[in-house]
Amino acid sequence: MIPLDRFSGHADLYAQYRIDYPTELYDFVLSFTRNRQRAWDCATGNGQVAGILADVFEQVEATDISETQLDRATQKPNIHYQLSSAEQTPFADASFDLITVAQALHWFDIEAFHREVRRVAQPGATLAEWGYGLVQLDPANPSSELDLVLRDFYRNRIGPYWDPQRKFIDNAYATLPFPFADAQRAEFTVQRTWSLERFLNYLRTWSAVRQYIHENKADPVNELGEELEPLWGADERDVQFPVFMRIGYV
Repeated sequence: MIPLDRFSGHADLYAQYRIDYPTELYDFVLSFTRNRQRAWDCATGNGQVAGILADVFEQVEATDISETQLDRATQKPNIHYQLSSAEQTPFADASFDLITVAQALHWFDIEAFHREVRRVAQPGATLAEWGYGLVQLDPANPSSELDLVLRDFYRNRIGPYWDPQRKFIDNAYATLPFPFADAQRAEFTVQRTWSLERFLNYLRTWSAVRQYIHENKADPVNELGEELEPLWGADERDVQFPVFMRIGYV
């Protein structure tokens, strides 16, 4: 199966507007990690996770199928980037103490990826897989008009343009297998204070928005922005992303 690359065409937007993850998430992952010599960040994208891991591990290997993304990735002396699919890597057997994959697992052949994890992981290594769901624009009031407009855009306006794998994000990976020891789930919240312009540019990183633009030669986010503007107001707003994780030992 040829790996999907949905992000090379807008790598600059992706690097600038995608969210990062809270300290609490990394602390949780590291609390499961017994050794800190070598880590593999799979589907690293712009290298944001690899950059954090590089402050803790002696060596970080970071892979992605997008050369454009890797060209823009965070640079540190102990991070080595290379092009590679998730399911077949150049790494030796029993190489890693920690393997991470953030907001990308749903694109993989998951059984093949987990076979590769078992091959390249040290005995007792940690595997952490996480992602995040639909942003909440008014966290204190999920039924607010702001969130109703966003959900309509998400489900109806661009809904047909999502890849089928999007359902795995919507159910927080609950239906994807995770056959590893001492498996646990955890939830975190990412809160950001954004202007409407900042939020709309984040939406332009969505794969469904990019597909809509490709097929229709028009940006659906422009019209959404017009709907949201009177509801958003002139000031920045606090927005929240629900982050879900599963973690276990290989």
